[in-house]
Amino acid sequence: MNEFFFDEIRNGDFKEVKSMLAKNPVLLNSKDDRGSTPLILAAYCDEPEIVDHLLIQGAKIDAKDASGNTALMGVCFKGYTDLAKILIEHGANVNERNAMGATCLIYAITFNREEIAKLLIDHGADKNMKDVRGNTALDHAKMQGLPNLVALFENH
Repeated sequence: MNEFFFDEIRNGDFKEVKSMLAKNPVLLNSKDDRGSTPLILAAYCDEPEIVDHLLIQGAKIDAKDASGNTALMGVCFKGYTDLAKILIEHGANVNERNAMGATCLIYAITFNREEIAKLLIDHGADKNMKDVRGNTALDHAKMQGLPNLVALFENH
């Protein structure tokens, strides 16, 4: 049942996900074989309707997968700005860290997601947090030669 539920999230079948969740509410914060919750997977798969429903049902917004990534981290990596806005509006922690010390802002910078980086900074992302290698998001922008993101730090 659990595996099929995660498959339906991957397929973007909102009606089936909603129906399965109504019949078995324990699925809301269950985990797949990679440690992802339904919310993390739906966010990573760019399924805003499913994400919204899971949040309304009370999904744990800052739950982490096996690598310590949250749903917000996943959308920062993938570049899904609209989902980042939804998660932040629902109270996602913009300063959460994963197992490697990476934050949402470090992911946004590493993957050159300028709009998401601005959004995170505007919502209190700590620009001074360092990953396990001692690098801040600004350090990542400089190492990758991303002048637009370096300027973002200087202007915010």
